[in-house]
Amino acid sequence: MTVKTLSAAGTTAAVIVTHQRVELLRASLEQVVGQTHPVEWVIVVDNGNEAAVRELVESMAGERAVYIGSKTNLGGAGGFALGFLKALALGADAIWCADDDGRPADFGVLEELYRVAEANSLHEVSPAVCNINEPERLAFPLRQGLVWRRRMDELEGDFLPGIASLFNGALISAEAMTIIGVPDYRLFIRGDEVEYHRRLVNSGLEFGTALTCAYLHPDGSDEFKPILGGKMHTQYPEGEFKRFFTYRNRGYLLWQRGMRKLLPQEFARFGWFFLVQQHDPKGFMEWLALHNRGRKEDFRRPGQ
Repeated sequence: MTVKTLSAAGTTAAVIVTHQRVELLRASLEQVVGQTHPVEWVIVVDNGNEAAVRELVESMAGERAVYIGSKTNLGGAGGFALGFLKALALGADAIWCADDDGRPADFGVLEELYRVAEANSLHEVSPAVCNINEPERLAFPLRQGLVWRRRMDELEGDFLPGIASLFNGALISAEAMTIIGVPDYRLFIRGDEVEYHRRLVNSGLEFGTALTCAYLHPDGSDEFKPILGGKMHTQYPEGEFKRFFTYRNRGYLLWQRGMRKLLPQEFARFGWFFLVQQHDPKGFMEWLALHNRGRKEDFRRPGQ
């Protein structure tokens, strides 16, 4: 059976996940509801279950508003899973992802995503994810070939096949989700997007990034620490909470099909970062313990 690619003639549901950031959500909603290409449903999954969020969504999206308040914090993974399933239940042909601290760069992003998707027969297409304070810079370092890029003007061409940032402005066909499913709630935060990307790669579906439009997001490049003179990077988030989920979830991901080839590089990078660069054997042992928890599929959270 042929899986339908994205078509501008289909219906679109925007899915936004938020948690106690109502004013940031307002900026995201302003861009989403005002797109030149119509959005039939604006689905907001509120992990804080706040009345102020419901009021904001309904006032800004009107009849298109679909507010889902959750008394349980589902995290990004669970929030997008719930939002995706709601979009599918409503009959959407495509799902457009957003979050509360980022936003499309302008009102023409969705229209451009559909144009690029149709021109390249794609099942998924993402915009470039740029620094919200410095749009000429990327919000996260991106590897093109063997070189890590940090600026838009360093990227070559208008379209990058096989590369995607999935929860920051990505447009995904509903039929593609019959193959790749919805995000894994067990991951909660951190690594859920990488795991979803792994499924997309293994699916054989067509996807890529359009460099002709952008999604603005707070800078995340500070987490990626250069090693070996900048030839490689290692992720070191601020705070134990973020590091717990980042390293535990990476431990799970790296032992999955299609990812195991990266294991030697993973051990080399984190070993070099903690033992050689930081002189922090305790940090390395903590990383290793969390990696092994993920490898064993131990998804208990801190304190459980």
